[in-house]
Amino acid sequence: MDEEYDVIVLGTGLTECILSGLLSVDGQKVLHMDRNDYYGGDSASLNLTQLYQKFRNSPPPEALQLGRDRDYAVDLIPKFILSSGELTRMLVHTDVTRYLEFKVIAGSYVYRDGKISKVPSSEMEAVMSPLMGFFEKRRAQKFFSYLQYWKENDPATHQGFDVNKSSMKELYAKFGLEAGTQDFVGHAMALWLDDDYITKPARQTIDRIILYTQSMARYGKSPYIYPLYGLGELPQAFARLSAIYGGTYMLDKKIESVNVDPETGYFTGVTSGGETVKAKKVIGDPSYFGAGQDPTEGGKLRVVETGKVIRAICILKHPIPGTDNADSAQIIIPQNQVGRKNDIYIAAVSSAHNVAAPNVWIAIVSTIVETSVPEREILPGLQLLGNVVDKFISITPLYAPTSSGTNDNIFITKSYDATSHFETVVEDVSDVWQRVKGEKLVLKKRETEIEA
Repeated sequence: MDEEYDVIVLGTGLTECILSGLLSVDGQKVLHMDRNDYYGGDSASLNLTQLYQKFRNSPPPEALQLGRDRDYAVDLIPKFILSSGELTRMLVHTDVTRYLEFKVIAGSYVYRDGKISKVPSSEMEAVMSPLMGFFEKRRAQKFFSYLQYWKENDPATHQGFDVNKSSMKELYAKFGLEAGTQDFVGHAMALWLDDDYITKPARQTIDRIILYTQSMARYGKSPYIYPLYGLGELPQAFARLSAIYGGTYMLDKKIESVNVDPETGYFTGVTSGGETVKAKKVIGDPSYFGAGQDPTEGGKLRVVETGKVIRAICILKHPIPGTDNADSAQIIIPQNQVGRKNDIYIAAVSSAHNVAAPNVWIAIVSTIVETSVPEREILPGLQLLGNVVDKFISITPLYAPTSSGTNDNIFITKSYDATSHFETVVEDVSDVWQRVKGEKLVLKKRETEIEA
């Protein structure tokens, strides 16, 4: 390993693979390493045998009649792609779409007052929605109309409201929207993780709602798309991109040490299998930088646990009740609807996406852990699923870096959160890029359309 690289990337999770691909396209000399003998890390997709082996250490029970092993590609971390969102722009910008096929998710739903309903995203849908009473529908119609016609450079469309200075709470009050309506607008459309956004300037929330409605308008059924054969295809596609642009990949490589200069504290290289490879910078997921371990004597604490996420992978033999027999769906249970601080997310896919045997659905319920009894916290989500054939529970710590990395050239990504969409992952990619390169990530616009 005599060569020197611009960047070493540790771990082949989606965040790391996107960064590896983007850096390779940018002309950086990249070496990408993983301790596992497969791509994807925490964002891998497993076949049926692998799923049961991971969670039960046993083969799938024949009595459940779950079909062929090879029909399955079960995501460990379920997320959908906003069809007009930043990840879609990255896919198009890098031309990674040539390696992938996508299918539209059939519906986007929100939980309110004990039942689920389709999320309205236009004036017409607001009028038809069972989420609101007659007078609230009229108020919501005016709210959506305001968003539809709002233009930054046309003060006449602002109706005397300064979105850059006034809060979202004030905008809700301007249209008289009820708390329940605010819940689905803020959490199921703007996709905020909590209610902190309400006191902040309305502009960012408006931008997020417009992104949701633009994504909805692109394909019609829902704002989300999903790759056939599971999310495990995404890291591999970005890995192929990196390789085309000169990136080098090494799987099944145990990382013995991440090395720094004892005098300057700057990163110098990585040791694997007794050999050391040099590079100017390193990027990696928290598991390569002491996640879950006590710092060694005199060592630096590089990552800190920020919370835990619980996920329940559920196998069903029917669509989720109340989704009009949809082959796939996202359901968001806003925190206030179930007396929590964090939303509960449900992502459901099926054989229509080549991730399960015929007439089998995979529904994954997830949320941020708030109590000492995490399984009880996801009950509101599990109760919406109907009969569950089998389920697999995981409780995973969430880690974040303790520093930006600019003082030692060690740049660490964040763990994947409980959301069932990719917007927070893309935010992390953009953040790491800016820390590594010292400039914002700018994606050139292409006119290519993703077929879904």
